[in-house]
Amino acid sequence: MESRAVEQGGAPPPAGRGARRPEDYRTPLWVDWCPGCGNFGILTALTQAFAELGLEPRRTVVVSGIGCSGKTPHYIYANGVHTLHGRAIPFATGIKLANPGLTVLVVGGDGDLLGIGAGHFVALGRRNLDITVIMHNNQVYGLTKGQASPTLPYGVKTKALPKPNIQDMVNPIALALASGYTFVARGYALDVKGLKELIKQAIRHRGAAFIDVLQPCVTYNDVYTVQFYRRALYRLEDDPDWDPLVRSPEEAPEKMARAVAKSMEWGERIPYGVFYVDPTKPSFEERLEKRLPGYLDQPPALQRVEQAGKPTVTREHLRRIFGEKIVQVNPARRGRR
Repeated sequence: MESRAVEQGGAPPPAGRGARRPEDYRTPLWVDWCPGCGNFGILTALTQAFAELGLEPRRTVVVSGIGCSGKTPHYIYANGVHTLHGRAIPFATGIKLANPGLTVLVVGGDGDLLGIGAGHFVALGRRNLDITVIMHNNQVYGLTKGQASPTLPYGVKTKALPKPNIQDMVNPIALALASGYTFVARGYALDVKGLKELIKQAIRHRGAAFIDVLQPCVTYNDVYTVQFYRRALYRLEDDPDWDPLVRSPEEAPEKMARAVAKSMEWGERIPYGVFYVDPTKPSFEERLEKRLPGYLDQPPALQRVEQAGKPTVTREHLRRIFGEKIVQVNPARRGRR
């Protein structure tokens, strides 16, 4: 899978140079988001985090769906996959399972991930696959002219809505916790330095990581504005008693209950930072390694599928893996559709 930057004329970072720079991860494409959009802060935080982690572009994959956030892979010098509406997570899941040595991120909007993609969002948490999900949360469908997204509260009327929102909101933090994500955080698009640090922590975390990034939509959301967030946001880390880290499985229920309670704060006071971290749970890759010894050393992407024109996997091979008889095809049915 080639980096989109290569196709668009970008040059790879110089080989052998020490630290990378954020601009090493930017393609030459013009960024066509609305002036003042919170997406700019998220893109800047991403490239800064990549540079400080020293990620290899050819070993990094950024997967997106549809919406304003879906353009993010076009602007990042790394492997980029711009997929279907709501399907970024299953695409990323296939990439990570085929080659667990890659660093895989999903960037998607609140409508993309928690609307049509909500089932995939929950499934990733249950699996605890080592993927980082960064959600651009502006409470509206910006690309399609400002309709209410799943994260807009009931009764709120933004400028593009003819009447106040008739549906209840989805709580992204609570949903991620209930689904099984083992790193759950909230960032703010205009706090680029803080968001960069959250992204670095999420990528380093072994397991499913989720960051809910609050971002102003200057075009369609005249309720959750920069001024609103300046008044409402407060950092969890400023509370000396706040400790989101699970140090043993026995601590998990109490830490999760505290995180869920914090996630319910919305309105005059909104917390952001790390809500929950549980490094004690095995990742999905580790679970697969126990089921299929050798998976991590020889994942599907590194296996030969044929040698000298013959398939490398035979029926005997499948019998050894699954320990059961392979069902024979009924000759009488062969060739039928």
